[in-house]
Formats: sequence, C-alpha cells, structure tokens
Amino acid sequence: MTEEAATGGRPPLSMRLAGGPSLGRASAWLRRQASLQAGRFGLWTPVALGGGTAVYFILPAEPSFALAVLALALAAACALASLSSSLRPAASRVLVLAACLLAGFALGRMRTEQVRAPVAPEGGEVRRVEAWVVDVASPGQGGSRVLLAPVAIAGLAPGETPVRIRLTLRGPEPPPAPGTLVSVPALLNPPPPPSSPGSYDFARDAFFDGVGGVGLALGQLRALPPSEAGLPGGLVLQMRINAFRWDLTRRLVDRMGPDRGGLAAAMTTGHEAFVPAAQVEALRAAGLAHIISISGLHMAIVGGFVFGLLRLGVAGVPALALRLPGRKIAAGSGMIATLGYLVLSGAPDPALRAGVTACAAFAAILADRRAISLRTLAAAATIVLILRPEAVTQPGFQMSFAATAALVALAEAWPTPVREISAPLAVRLLQGALTALVAGVLISLAAGLATGPFALQHFNRVALYGLPANLVTEPVSTLLLMPALALGVLLTPLGLGDLPLEAAGLGIDALNAVARTFAGLPGAEQVVASAPPWALPVAFLGILFICLWRGPLRWLGLPLALAVNLAPRMPSPDLWVAHDAASAAVRVGDAAVFLRPDVRRFGAEVWARRRGLSMGAEAGPSGAGLVCSAHACQPGGGDLPVAVIWTRRPGVLLREFQAACAKAELIILRAERPEGPCATRVVLDDSDFRAGGAVELWRRPDGGWDALWAQPLRGLRPWSAPAP
Repeated sequence: MTEEAATGGRPPLSMRLAGGPSLGRASAWLRRQASLQAGRFGLWTPVALGGGTAVYFILPAEPSFALAVLALALAAACALASLSSSLRPAASRVLVLAACLLAGFALGRMRTEQVRAPVAPEGGEVRRVEAWVVDVASPGQGGSRVLLAPVAIAGLAPGETPVRIRLTLRGPEPPPAPGTLVSVPALLNPPPPPSSPGSYDFARDAFFDGVGGVGLALGQLRALPPSEAGLPGGLVLQMRINAFRWDLTRRLVDRMGPDRGGLAAAMTTGHEAFVPAAQVEALRAAGLAHIISISGLHMAIVGGFVFGLLRLGVAGVPALALRLPGRKIAAGSGMIATLGYLVLSGAPDPALRAGVTACAAFAAILADRRAISLRTLAAAATIVLILRPEAVTQPGFQMSFAATAALVALAEAWPTPVREISAPLAVRLLQGALTALVAGVLISLAAGLATGPFALQHFNRVALYGLPANLVTEPVSTLLLMPALALGVLLTPLGLGDLPLEAAGLGIDALNAVARTFAGLPGAEQVVASAPPWALPVAFLGILFICLWRGPLRWLGLPLALAVNLAPRMPSPDLWVAHDAASAAVRVGDAAVFLRPDVRRFGAEVWARRRGLSMGAEAGPSGAGLVCSAHACQPGGGDLPVAVIWTRRPGVLLREFQAACAKAELIILRAERPEGPCATRVVLDDSDFRAGGAVELWRRPDGGWDALWAQPLRGLRPWSAPAP
C-alpha cells in the first residue's frame, strides 16, 4: 500500500510539510478570489479620483498652477497608455488609477482658482454695508443669520469687495426676505479659522462657497428701494427661488405652529431658523439629527414615493400598462421630483450629493440598467468630485457615500427571498413582517457602522440608542411624515393642504416624542475624543474595501475600518485659547472649565468635545484655582499657574500684567505685550495668535509648556491667512 493510499488519498505528510500542494491550493483559492472581482475595477476609479483631491488639500503650501497643468497632462498620458494592447490588464488598471489620482489633484487646484474671490480685511472695522439678501442662513448661537451679496462696502474698492458675506442679526425680529436690498452698519471680519488645532475649518468651506466675510449687524437692516437693473441673471433667479422658499417656510410655521412647523420647514425648504433649540438637542442625543438636514433619506423618500406612485398608477390601468413603459415613466417622474425638491431645498451640499445619487439611479433605470448598484454610486461620486472637488474634505460627503456604499453592498449580499406557493395569507404577512424587521435592523446597523468613524472624528458624539430610535422612527418618516409634507405643500395653493399637513404634524409629534424618550435615557449621548488625523482616511479606505471587494478577503479591511475607534488618543491639553485670545478654557480632571462662558462659547465647546471633555462650566474658574474679573483671570493658589488677560485698555492691561508676572508661569495676552521686565517663563500676546491661531497647551513636569497651534496645521493656502 502506498503512502498516499494509506492516508486516504491525501498528499503524503512529507509533501504537506513541504507545502507544495498546500501552496498550490492557496494559490488556486487566491485566483478564485481575484476572479470574483471581474467587472469591479471601475468602482475604484472614484476612490483614486478622491484620493488625488485629498492629496491636494493636505499639502502644507499651495502648489503652483503649472504643477496642476502638468498633473493633468500626465493623467492624460497615463489614460492613453492604458489603452495599449501590449499591456497586461493589471498594468493597464494601474495606469488608469494613476490617471484618476493625478486628475483629482489637478481638479482640486483648478477649482481653487475658479472660486478665488476677495476676502474682507482683518481688523474688525465697522463698515456700512449695502447688499442684497440672497438667503436666510441657518441660525447660530448669536441669533438669525443672512447671506448677502454686497453692492458696496464702505472703505473697500469694488475689486476688494467680497462676493458674499454672512451677517448675524441682532434682536428677535425675523430676517428680511431674500430679494430685499438692505443697508446696515456691520462689524466685518474674514471667515474665522478653526476653533482648535485640527478642527473644522469654516474658512475653507467659506472660500469654496464664495463667502468672503462674516460679521455682526450693529443695527436693524434698513430696506432700500430695490432695483435689479444690472444684476446678474443667475443672482436674480437665485433670490427669487429663495424668496419663494422663505415665504413657504413662514407659511408652514404659521399654519403648523413653531413646534411642528419649524421641523416641517427644515425638512421641506432646508430653513432651520424656526426649529426650537431644545428639539434639536433631543434629536441629536437620540441619533436622529439627520432628520433635520435634507440629505439622502429625504431625497430617497420623495423620489421613491413619486416613482412608486407612478409605477403603480400605470400598472393599475391595463390599457396603459400594455402600451407605455411604466417603469421608465416612473423613473423620469422621480428624477423630476428629485430635481424639484433639490431646488426647493436651496441645493445645500448634502442635498446636492443626494440628488446626484438619486438622479444617477433613475438614469440607470432609463438606460435599462440596475438602479441600485455600486456602479451607479461610483458614477454619482465621480460627478460630485468633478463638480465639487472640495467635497472630499466635508463630513457630509464622507458620511453619505460611506453609508450608501454600505447599504448597496448589503443589498448585493442579501439573499434572494424564497416565495412559497399557495401559502396562507397570515403566513405571508408574518414572513413579510419578519423580513421587514430584519432588513430594518441590518440597514440601520450597516449605515450606523459605516458613518460611525466620521461621527466620532468630526462631531465627537455617540448616540447609544441611535439604532432603536431610527428603527422606531423610520416607518413614521418614510410612510407618513415625508409623503404627507409633500402632498401638503403641493395641495396648499389649491386650499386642500390642511389634512396632509395635519397628518405630517402628527408624524412630527411622534418623532419628537421618540427623540425625547431616547434622549432622556441614562448615557444617551457620549462624548469621544478625536483620533489622530491619519485615522479617518485609513478607516474610510477600510470601509470602502469591505464594501467594494467581493469574497471573504473583504474582511481584511475591518482592522482599517476600526482605525478611528482603536487609534490611541493624545493626552488632553491643560489649556485652550481661541485664535484671537478672546476666550479660553482649562481642563480640570475630565471636564472643561470655560473662563469666559458668555463669550464665544461655541469655540470652547468644539475644543472640549474634540478632546473628550465634559462641560464643567458649573464649577467655574475657581474650580481651576483661578480668580477672574471682567479684565483677566489670575492664579488663585491652584495647580495651574496661568494668567489670561482679556483687556486692551493700556492702564488696566499694565496693572494686570504686572500682577501676573509676580505669580504666573504662563501669561496669555489679548493685546500686545506691555513694556517692562517680567520674570514669567512664557508670554503669548496678540502677535503670537495672529501668526498661530488657536492653541492648545500642555504643562510639562519640569514646568515648561508644549504648544500645538492651529495655523501651521492649515498651511499657507488661499483660505488661510499667511503666517509671518
């Protein structure tokens, strides 16, 4: 008997130990896994395109335009070379990905040149502004805000005048309607830099939105006689659309009341000015804040509702069903409804991305292709990146496409249901309900897991009960709230909108009740510190690998997808100071104590969340061992020998500075350092903050200080002020 026969037909032990047949089986298995990827190479082209754009945005200095032209030329050369018949398929694919990477870099640089516009000068001067009200922006902590197109700004030449500015209004009066020509004195500044090192850069997004200045209105907006002569046609059309949206918003709030109408208006027109703050906090704590912002859920419901209604209507009439392509008619109608909703919402970035994705799906149906597929999603992502390369830096783009990729991958893996023949109605209803429940759980779980790393990194919030809250509210929003709102808006001009709007109001009441219930549970919302900057791109690639790769090897991306969760966090700073030294906060244990809680609290809250600190403002500065007045905070015998001086009045500044020099190791000044000796080890004054922006400081055991500044992380880019 041979050795092979003795072992039951398996290779001999000596051969197994040598690894010959085992290596052969492993090689064959790998070839089978590679064959599963046939036809999926195109899914990686938008990933490479976005990767090239991301490379452009993370550069520490602005590359020359000539470099972008060179990158575009190299991209074309790689694309042409990939068509060569003498190349192996693998080499051709590498060249295509290289072409996309280079093209993404070039697109980012060219987009920057396209949107470049004047920015308001620094200094915070009061200037008389005469401008058109373009839109009503979402309210901030300071009050209502409006987006203006300046006609003239005192002290600025036409070539120095920003294309758009955003002003915060004083007083409880509602903002003026879009299309109003107004005049107002305003304290005007450039868009603000990041609140803390590495945090959200509003100035970058403002740069690409054409917003060159932000400020505070110092009086009531005085309406001027309007005259649209000489205005660009696009601006006139934009203001008229926004005036219609604002009028619809006011009518919804007046008809449904503030508790219902504010949320209804936010979901219909995108205006969040009337949503009560307590309602927003409850929705956020329950993991339902995505309801407020018009995005993929809203577009899917509106487009899907119209598609299903038309599809059923054509199929329900045999004469039409036999003669008309009902599915394509429904898809075309769904696309029109999606585009109409996009216009009605004001086309914010999340709605625009969702609208492009929905229209790509309907276009696939019109072209007799599968609507819900990763190819459709890849096409939508490519369109968005070509039109708005800056989207790659925005949390909304990252979260929406990660969630959609996860859901489409789940749909691909979902087993085909077995339909039983002649099953009793009760059995079919029970099976359908069970399938719907399982599908709802898996959909919410997949979307939550895909967007989790981005929520952790950007917003530092974890809603522990987000999954059950979304499961409860999904039928309400999908089957009642959004369809009723759509019908109510369409039928109101005919005087028939009361019943649908009342039904929508009941849906909003149910939504708010669920939000309050889950938000009130213990530990509903947790604050988690941000991971190092490298962790999020790694997690994004891991999520995409899991979604785009077929077969068991996809789970090699799981450790990468968990990078944000697993990456070590740096120790929390002992002190944070705003970019203009107008506010500061200190760490006491695991809590952040705001030294000026009534001044620019938003920046301090952003910093505290990024470092995983709770809001310990109730302890007050005394809890940090500091004694504060209207002019400064001085050491009061605690463990943190820090003085922060707010005043700029020369006499008071000198007195507070001399007191700080006697007992503080670190002095923070909002003004320039006064003349005179000071034995303090470190003094940071206005010139330091103008150069470095916001700063985080750690006290070393030897008494020295380590600092992390915001400006060096931003680099020298068109949207960041050049540092000396």
